[in-house]
Amino acid sequence: MDRVVVSIGGSVLIPEKDDAKYIKALADMLRDVSKEVEIMVVCGGGKVSRYYSKTGKELGGTTYQLDELGIGVTKVNAKLLDIALGDAGIGKVPQTAEECASERRIGKVPVMGGTEPGHTTDAVAAMIAKACDADRIVNASNVDAVYTDDPRTNPNAKRLDKITIDDLEKIVYDEHDACRSSVFDPLGVKIAKEHRIDLLMVDGRDLVELKNAILGKEINGTFVNSQ
Repeated sequence: MDRVVVSIGGSVLIPEKDDAKYIKALADMLRDVSKEVEIMVVCGGGKVSRYYSKTGKELGGTTYQLDELGIGVTKVNAKLLDIALGDAGIGKVPQTAEECASERRIGKVPVMGGTEPGHTTDAVAAMIAKACDADRIVNASNVDAVYTDDPRTNPNAKRLDKITIDDLEKIVYDEHDACRSSVFDPLGVKIAKEHRIDLLMVDGRDLVELKNAILGKEINGTFVNSQ
């Protein structure tokens, strides 16, 4: 049976666009799919996290302190999804990647947020995948695929349907900054590469696409081959 880790961006969960409706539909889909594969979920912080980071920075906070604020928001988002999952949730937010991996089982979906300053929830997703020898990591963001540049700011950005993990490694940034956004955390890419875990990058608000990615079916997003 496949094991899948889903990294859901905070900008997907809480963009203030019918959030409750989307989260309920997401939870229903995860509950259904959890009967076929073992799923573990990590939630990002999104714009709420960036708000606290910006405000904290203006107040003189260090990068470490700003990361702590962001991690707190990711855990709130994780609890929100756990609530929506009802009896398919585990009733708590795991604090480590190892704890989240240990909670996996058919019909249950453990959901967690960040863990410690210095890396993003994408890296946490990769750590969980490493801990449970997952078959793939699904990155659900507010962009529908990997591009050569940010398509929201560069209209000439080229969409990439299938790339290697080495290609992705060249695209991601190589420095950490609180609440900085990228295609995928470079530490997460490194872990996926070392442990040969495929990555699927999809539009997180497209639940049909997200479900297909979780089940390992053909997607419209980007397939990142780790082999």
